[in-house]
Amino acid sequence: MISAAFGFSLMTFFVRISGDLPTLQKAFFRNAFAAVIAIISLILTSRKEREEGIVREHFITPGCGRDIFFRCIFGTSGMIANFYAIDRLGIADANMLNKMSPFFAILLSIPILKEKPSKVDWASVLIAFFGAVLIIRPGGDLSVGPALLGLYGGFGAGTAYVFVRALGRKKERTTVIVLCFSLFSCLVSSPQLIFAFHPMTGKQWLYLCLAGISAAVGQFSITTAYKFAPAKDISVFDYTQVIFAALLGIHFLGEAPVPLSIAGYILIIGTAVFRWEYMRKKSASSA
Repeated sequence: MISAAFGFSLMTFFVRISGDLPTLQKAFFRNAFAAVIAIISLILTSRKEREEGIVREHFITPGCGRDIFFRCIFGTSGMIANFYAIDRLGIADANMLNKMSPFFAILLSIPILKEKPSKVDWASVLIAFFGAVLIIRPGGDLSVGPALLGLYGGFGAGTAYVFVRALGRKKERTTVIVLCFSLFSCLVSSPQLIFAFHPMTGKQWLYLCLAGISAAVGQFSITTAYKFAPAKDISVFDYTQVIFAALLGIHFLGEAPVPLSIAGYILIIGTAVFRWEYMRKKSASSA
């Protein structure tokens, strides 16, 4: 999870410094690299399985198609919303709103995974959403739009990772999950490249390549993490992404979060840490 947090914070940074490019164009490059890496990984894994005598009749594990489809839908829409917010907010604020995903995951796990949140879960969600309000700072003007889209990015990511958890229960392969998501996202964003491609400088090509590589590191890391451990055990470590992003923003972009945003960070991260520690102690006492 920490590896994923660092990868995604670098992705956010490179997306931001790639400059004035269409959001969908940035999204395409972010996923194209992940798709290439997933294909290579899948080929190597399949070769190893054949050597061990393992033969798969289906590319996608039977019963996983629906979950992969919804993982792609919510993951892609959330990613595009997050990219839009990254270009219009401080990268620390954009990352923090995206990190509302675990709290959305708590809500979405009710209908999708049939899990029942505890009273601590409900209290955590309410406090975290109050923290998000401090970051968004609704004031009736159009500037709140990017922040709300950033919040939707957290919703999309949280919903997507609930479906990743469902796929983990069904033993779907990480490479297949990442490849399907990356190809789907490339397909959605490809019309931008075909009909309205924005010419890029050498630096912009480099930054988007680095964004794609960083995203691939984050994608493989977080998908693997959520496959093999419940979100309640590991999601708290994902908040290190906000720390990484804030340091990058302060050092390279001169972005210092405003006091209300910092208060929001403290509420959201503090709530996540408290809930994680509570669940850890609860699990230990019942073991």
